[in-house]
Amino acid sequence: MKDIWIGFDLGGTKMLAVAYDNDMKPIARRRRKTRGREGSDSGIARIASTIKRLLDENDLDSDRIAGIGIGCPGPIDLESGRLLSTPNLGWDNVDIQKFLSKELDCNVAVLNDVDAGVYGEYRFGAAEGSRCAVGIFPGTGIGGGCVYEGKILQGAGISCMEIGHTRISAGVRCSGGEIPGTLETEASRLSIAAEAAKLAYRGEAPSLLEDAGTDIAEIRSGALASSVKNGDKAVKRLIEEAATVLGYAVVNVVHTLCPDKIILGGGLVEAMEDLLLDNIRKVAKECVMPVYKDRFKIVAAKLGDDAGVMGSAAWAKLQFEGDVDEENQKDSKSGDGKKSSK
Repeated sequence: MKDIWIGFDLGGTKMLAVAYDNDMKPIARRRRKTRGREGSDSGIARIASTIKRLLDENDLDSDRIAGIGIGCPGPIDLESGRLLSTPNLGWDNVDIQKFLSKELDCNVAVLNDVDAGVYGEYRFGAAEGSRCAVGIFPGTGIGGGCVYEGKILQGAGISCMEIGHTRISAGVRCSGGEIPGTLETEASRLSIAAEAAKLAYRGEAPSLLEDAGTDIAEIRSGALASSVKNGDKAVKRLIEEAATVLGYAVVNVVHTLCPDKIILGGGLVEAMEDLLLDNIRKVAKECVMPVYKDRFKIVAAKLGDDAGVMGSAAWAKLQFEGDVDEENQKDSKSGDGKKSSK
């Protein structure tokens, strides 16, 4: 019987695979570093080996896999399951669906990672019961996603909601794309870390300098949170400025879609939830048109790292469950619980 659904979250620094039963209860998990700079060929092989190790280490038969959902950063060609571009990994035109389907002999659904995370929060977390939920997840970049009336909002054959690449200021700095002044360049964790490194170098953030130095690879969300907690006022101002920019992004989303829930997630939000959300809510309430002030709530994501894996597994289940049920019925009729010959 095919009764295991696997959710996979491909991040800029880590990858996470979780196996779920038919009731979406987790039964096994495995986490590894992404090592994305080793290239896409090595990266997708690492994805497949992570899933195989997940199965082997937990004595799960690969024949039981009903489907895999994988959330990937960047735009996705939905018809071919191809990852088109990942500015923060450097991967382009990667046939993830084709590769994983062949390696693991099962159905594979490929979707944007924030779409997966927002769908997870819609099904199981902070946005349960919403008519329209929008997620903004600041991390290495800034991802966006939307679930509208139970379905992920997608373009014609391609994922959308690339909110991190929308222009929001007159700044000249660029991130992973060609357009300067985007939300990512102004408010991503990577952008904040770069500015915080300057503060540490100039002696304006002594706690951060002692804790993490000036290497932006070491200035992660936890280090920034510790810096603020330990009295680095310049770093606190930096976080508040990023929150203001995120607040303007929320205003734009409200004026475009009027979602009833706006979910803020990712490591940066988890590390400094109150500081970020209080400032984002303040800016949003002050700047939206008066008729929208009481029509949305800004909330923190509840599921943490599990949002993406739960969402991608649940999305795969939504896409493939009918076919799997039909196949399982055929197998059960073939006798002794063995697969029917094909």
